[in-house]
Amino acid sequence: MSNGPRLTFLGRFMIFLVLAGCLGLAYHFLLGPRLSRPGPAPAASGGGDTGTPAGSNASLRIGIAYGTEKKLWLEWAVREYGKTRAGSKVQIDLLPLGSLESAQALLSGDKRIQVWSPASALYKENFVGDWTVKQSGNAILKEEALALTPMVFVMWDERYRAFMQKYGKVSFETIRQALGEKGGWQAIAGKPEWGLFKFGHTHPNQSNSGLMTLVLMAYEYHHKTRGLELADILDVNCQSWMSEIERGVTGLSNSTGNMMREMILKGPSTFDVLFVYESVAIDYLKNAEGRWGSLRVIYPESNMWNDNPYYIIDAPWSDASQRAAAQTFLDYLLTEPVQEQALVHGFRPGNPAVPIKTPTSPFTMFVASGLRVDLGTVCEPPRAEVLANLLSSWQRQHAP
Repeated sequence: MSNGPRLTFLGRFMIFLVLAGCLGLAYHFLLGPRLSRPGPAPAASGGGDTGTPAGSNASLRIGIAYGTEKKLWLEWAVREYGKTRAGSKVQIDLLPLGSLESAQALLSGDKRIQVWSPASALYKENFVGDWTVKQSGNAILKEEALALTPMVFVMWDERYRAFMQKYGKVSFETIRQALGEKGGWQAIAGKPEWGLFKFGHTHPNQSNSGLMTLVLMAYEYHHKTRGLELADILDVNCQSWMSEIERGVTGLSNSTGNMMREMILKGPSTFDVLFVYESVAIDYLKNAEGRWGSLRVIYPESNMWNDNPYYIIDAPWSDASQRAAAQTFLDYLLTEPVQEQALVHGFRPGNPAVPIKTPTSPFTMFVASGLRVDLGTVCEPPRAEVLANLLSSWQRQHAP
């Protein structure tokens, strides 16, 4: 009697394929997600070429060359932006460079950079002129001021009080006098243990604040607030006066933030006074008290604004999608919550809807340290040719 039709070899093979397919599908849907689930995206690091992926699969990438005075704020903003829908589609590389350093990198064709965000627009005219010669075409596609900060002297409070007893005010002229004291603090305040008087600012050929220092020195010498001319820069007496200050300068870092950090880490043995951005001083006020004592912020009688512009560069190595992503991130930086965070780091917000004086604002909390909102006299940025000659004059006399 027949037991029914037997399966042929081909039939058995087909059943095997069906069973194998079912097992494969079960593995894919049940176990696959557990094994392939991505880990968290890495946070922005503290220095170097900081790649900050907003999403693990972001294929679009833009580089922002920025002045390090904005380091803490921008790193925070990039991390927060990565949590948004738009931010998940782009990787933002933060490139910490001195303001003039980054301009020179762009002129050399650094293809990592789509956005240039120096500390101020002081060097813009010079950059645009050089770009026209080297790269041709329009250098800047879009520009917007992100946040404002003026220049300030920062001194250790104990030494500020001793300095004021001797000279009556803090200015480039009185700093020149103090640097000229061969006996240092012994001659200034009867404090030989304090050593020589030490003044620092950043490198004028690399950092915006260093160039800003030279401009404000020249304005102070000539008792001007606008219209600095070539004749003022070429004035032999002015050059001699500025050289007396510059010969005594220590530091010459390419980064205002790094120089301020060194002052706080190493204390008065490194610097008695620095000329830095107000925002950088604010960022370190609390840290100083717990290490070496309190700091004092002093505003020069004539000052200048640093507007921290955001320039989207019309570079031949950037495409339309990168320019669009740069614009979207700019819009995000100008939103009120992000601008409020800029205030936390000592910047005066570029968005006028965000108030400066609030109960938690540094301009309320650190009044006793000398912070104030009103600047008084603000100087006019000089023309490109005046800046170029000012830099050339400094390089001939002081550049290593």
